[in-house]
Order: sequence, then C-alpha cells, then structure tokens
Amino acid sequence: MMRSSFVASTRLRSIAGALVLALGLGPMLVSCETAPISGRNQLILLSPGEEAKLGLQAYQDILKKEKLNTDPALNAMLQRVGARIAAATGRTDFQWEFRLIENDKMVNAFCLPGGKVAVYTGILPITRDEAGLAAVIGHEVAHATARHGAERMSQSLLVQAGLTAGAIAAGASNKNSASTQAVLAALGAGATLGLILPFSRLQETEADRLGMVYMARAGYDPRAARELWVRMAEVSAKMGRSTPEWMSTHPSNQSRIRDIDAMLPEAMAQYKPR
Repeated sequence: MMRSSFVASTRLRSIAGALVLALGLGPMLVSCETAPISGRNQLILLSPGEEAKLGLQAYQDILKKEKLNTDPALNAMLQRVGARIAAATGRTDFQWEFRLIENDKMVNAFCLPGGKVAVYTGILPITRDEAGLAAVIGHEVAHATARHGAERMSQSLLVQAGLTAGAIAAGASNKNSASTQAVLAALGAGATLGLILPFSRLQETEADRLGMVYMARAGYDPRAARELWVRMAEVSAKMGRSTPEWMSTHPSNQSRIRDIDAMLPEAMAQYKPR
C-alpha cells in the first residue's frame, strides 16, 4: 500500500470509528480488510461473527418462506458441487449449507455471510451441468469470502451515521433511535444483504475473478463461466432485460464476458481436472 493510500484509509477508519462510537453501534468493529486474490483494501465496520450471525438469521427467514426442492438427483448435484467449491475456498470457519429452492421463475442464487447458499431452480436451465452450476456457486461464494455484504453494509452505515450524527447534534433524535435506524437501513429492514443492497460493479468483477479461481481449484473448467454468461446474455436479450451498463450496478453482459476472457489465464493456471 502506498503511503498516501495508507494515510487516507487510516483517516477514514478513524472517522468511521468515531461515528460508530458516537452512534453506539455496539459490537461493530472498524477494520481495514484486504479482499482475497485482488488485494483490494476494504473498510469494514462489522466483525466476522456479527456478519455471520446476520447471514444466518436472513437465511433462516428466507427458508421459512420458500418451498425447497426435493428432487434427489438435483439436490445431490448441488451438495456435490457445493462441497467442492467450499473446500476450494479454504474457509473451514464457515458453516456451509446448500439449499435448492423450488421457483422456476427466479433466475438467481446467493451466498449469505457464513456460507449459507441458496440456488433457485429457475437458474438450472442456464447452468445446464455441474460446471455451469460451479460457476454460479463459485461467484456467489466469492461475495461471501470477500465480505462484500459487510462492505456494502459498512458503506450504508457510514452514510446513515453521517446523517444521524447531524440529527443528534441538532437534538432531533436520541442515540438509541439513531443507531437503530442506521442498522435497519443498512440491512434493508432485515432483508437479505445481497438482494437488497446490490453489489457494485467492482465487487461483481471481483467475485467473477475469485469465483473462477475457486471452480478451477475444485476441478471444474473455468471456461464454463464464460459459457454461462454467454447463455445468460442470450436469456436476458430474449426477456428484454439488456439494461444499459451506465444504468446498472452490474457490468453489462458483454463487458462481463470480456473481463472473464482476461481473467481466464489466471484461473486456468490452477485448473486440474478430476
């Protein structure tokens, strides 16, 4: 880290710490983290334990409302792919769970902090096989191992902290209500982190890169990630959802495919077929 970057991050960390203390945000921890593989500096205000606790609570809430798929073959494939990707991350501190949700209209998957993974059946026609599923799970798991959810929450908390600190100074609110509002705003009123607080383009690209490395280490050909996003682009075009890149937090499909092409050599270097 260059000296100017270090000074800037230290100053931001000090300001964030002061706001966290001023608002009484309890066990939240101010720390400068480093994202895996990319080495990008991250300011995170939440301890890993608290992050995992929130992830588990959100996961349990979702599973109570959703119908789980009971197909033995599909669930066996999910558990098999999930276990291999989980092992490739090296995160033995995560309490990994993989669930298949019955919803053919939902083309989605997510991984909440602590390793709580859900895949919707609607994405399976696009993943097609184990390698395609590994690309999806690798990407979603990468969001969790890189602590993207906690990073997004921290960004939201800083904004809320700044706003509520002004209100407190003006006598418009008290410390307890301000801290509660800040936390609720960051969590999207208790909803799942990844779905309510969308990941940035930077985080999405980072998850693509890390996810391909994970699937390669797990013995899945990382070129399947490119094929997956080509199919995703085709489906998006048919559904009329090709949102202009400048209007979206996600990279456009074509930009994503170009980025994946550039990342492939790094992932292929770690690919050992099983």
